[in-house]
Amino acid sequence: MNCKEAEKKIPPFLNDELDGRGLAEFVEHIEDCPECMEELSIQFLVAEGLEQLEQGNNFNLQKALTWKLDDAGYKIRVNRILRHVLLVLEAAVVVVIVAALIIVSV
Repeated sequence: MNCKEAEKKIPPFLNDELDGRGLAEFVEHIEDCPECMEELSIQFLVAEGLEQLEQGNNFNLQKALTWKLDDAGYKIRVNRILRHVLLVLEAAVVVVIVAALIIVSV
């Protein structure tokens, strides 16, 4: 993912609209690109700051952004685990089908 693509994905990220591979690619780029991380921080601070001000809440925006990125990392890990489990289950189904075919043909 290049910087232009990452910057386009900032609003969907902030609105929790990214998932799967798109989320993983975005977070990977953001973690490795200081310029895009800065742009994410700015957009997050503006959006979240305005929302918190409207609600009259006290807030720590840097901590909130860190939590959002941590949550994204958790979602990525869960997604990867689920994909691996699905792959193992698919392999198990293939083994059962092959075993059944062998038993039927004997």
